[in-house]
Amino acid sequence: MKGRVIVVGDIHGCAAEFEALLEKLALTRQDRVVLLGDLVNRGPESARVIELARKHAHRALLGNHELRLLNYRRTGDPTHLKKNDFETLKQLGPKEWAYLETMPLTLQVTEAATVLVHGGFMPGKPWRGQPARVVTRIQVIGPDGQPYKRSAFPNSPHWSELWNGPPFVIYGHTPRPEPAHQKWSLGIDTGCVQGGALTACVLPGRTLVQVPAREKYFAA
Repeated sequence: MKGRVIVVGDIHGCAAEFEALLEKLALTRQDRVVLLGDLVNRGPESARVIELARKHAHRALLGNHELRLLNYRRTGDPTHLKKNDFETLKQLGPKEWAYLETMPLTLQVTEAATVLVHGGFMPGKPWRGQPARVVTRIQVIGPDGQPYKRSAFPNSPHWSELWNGPPFVIYGHTPRPEPAHQKWSLGIDTGCVQGGALTACVLPGRTLVQVPAREKYFAA
């Protein structure tokens, strides 16, 4: 495999931390940077993050925050939005919107037998073809076997605990103090925007590289 595949967790407008992480990674022309979605919202510099993504990233996957903004743009229905989304909307111009429109749901890294996704997958089903509302938002599997946020069923198992590969899955979306290791998955949303860290996973080898948040920008 030429170069590295560098998978970056949820950035959420934390442009300074994203720049610091890119500098720490010392990118080469052969490297491919893949962002796991939720580039925007909550943090201060969503447009700057997209600018950096356009310059440095091979791909950026669709997160639930991008999906929400795109749904609003397509429908004009403000019920798609949350309060802090309006600050992001002020920052986005034609280049930023065009970039959001290009985001795929998943990316397969064949040479590493790994699939990348923002939120995750329904266990027991093929990963291909699962809809955006699931793969960008899934956290836990509820008592009825359906996907939910952690807040809906805090004692229910996270989808990753039930996922049996192959493939191995690297995902974001569920913020935790530390990366979440399972046999067939790795969660790398370490809550940068909430004062945690911004985490990258480098393939092959799954080496983790982190930079700490400069401040707490958002309280969940």
